[in-house]
Amino acid sequence: MKKDQLLTRRRLLLAGGVAALGAAGTAGVLTLGGGASPSGSTAPVAGPAGPQSRGAREALKPSAYRLQPLTGYGPPRVAPVPTVVRHEPFMRLPGPGRTMVLTFDDGPDPRYTPRVLDALAEHDVHAMFFVCGEMVSYNKDLLARMADAGHVIGNHTWSHAQLTQLSRAGIRSEMERTSAVIEDACGERPAWFRAPYGAWNRAVFQIGAELGMEPLAWSIDTLDWTTPGTRAIVDRVEHGAAPGVVVLSHDAGGDRSQSVRALRDYLPYLLNSGYHITVPRRRAV
Repeated sequence: MKKDQLLTRRRLLLAGGVAALGAAGTAGVLTLGGGASPSGSTAPVAGPAGPQSRGAREALKPSAYRLQPLTGYGPPRVAPVPTVVRHEPFMRLPGPGRTMVLTFDDGPDPRYTPRVLDALAEHDVHAMFFVCGEMVSYNKDLLARMADAGHVIGNHTWSHAQLTQLSRAGIRSEMERTSAVIEDACGERPAWFRAPYGAWNRAVFQIGAELGMEPLAWSIDTLDWTTPGTRAIVDRVEHGAAPGVVVLSHDAGGDRSQSVRALRDYLPYLLNSGYHITVPRRRAV
């Protein structure tokens, strides 16, 4: 064979060998997906193209960890925001100008709650209703009406229990069940809660905060639950009226006819005196 032909043949053989090595290297990278195992050891390296032993074929099978994204490309970790736990409830809700807040506890009751809602609608004002979960379970339509009218719905426990006499598990059950049934009835969990009888302790504040709620008490107690007479209820509201005042009344828990008649009396008086009856749109700070 001539010298030139020998040189040409050697070049072709050399080029073919390099190409084979390149193909084998590429096949190894695609199979290993990074080259390191979760424990930090080096993954098996693929051999030259051609027949492989059973052990080698199993070593090249993709494993679950190779299919997961790198943690460095995931969403940034955000530190949890600490829960603010109050040491006492809000007694007043000051706002711009001469604002007052009307609140009604213990409902909804199909005998009196609709009459309260009608009176509020006549004057185009909103109020807060602190409802009991057990009452809601029987009157979800009234809760939906409250929400549709723009009233704020708060948590007043499931059975109107005195929370300070319950265990932490008992407190959580009373409040958590009520928040759940409120959400089921009107599509939104409550942002406010009120302890029955005004009985608060550290556990009540903590659990309320964990459930995403702020504690609200009152500035004026109408004592309507004692059925003192319509005039007595009206006088307590009109004499105690002041900016930021929170008025406590009831729309359930007994005969609330006096409460309804009193509302129809003092509400126009407050509006004519320049008060703006409002509700909190967001949690207080």
